[in-house]
Amino acid sequence: QVQLVESGGGSVQAGGSLRLSCATSAYTISRYCMGWFRQAPGKEREGVAVIEFTGMTRYADSVKGRFTFSKDNAKNTLYLQMNSLKPDDTAMYYCARRNTWACGDSWYKETFNYWGQGTQVTVSS
Repeated sequence: QVQLVESGGGSVQAGGSLRLSCATSAYTISRYCMGWFRQAPGKEREGVAVIEFTGMTRYADSVKGRFTFSKDNAKNTLYLQMNSLKPDDTAMYYCARRNTWACGDSWYKETFNYWGQGTQVTVSS
């Protein structure tokens, strides 16, 4: 059983910040490509950022410079720090694991094997 438990979502005004957390296992955090995805009502689930087991990160253009994906191996927790939030960032955010150590340049949701239950982020203007 792969554990991915998100928390930290909430409501914030535009320009504000939130930090999402994804609690997982030591086995998962140290070996696999991990991702944050989001899905707004009526839209496809899209990749936000990924992190490899080495700690190397990649970001979607829409969040680059505003979001930071990090992990704390000692706490078995991944974080998504979101700054300068915009109403377009409103979505359900999901943590996911892909059963590869490398994330590569393409983060199709279909290639991720395990998903958390999601945490809602709402940004008001």
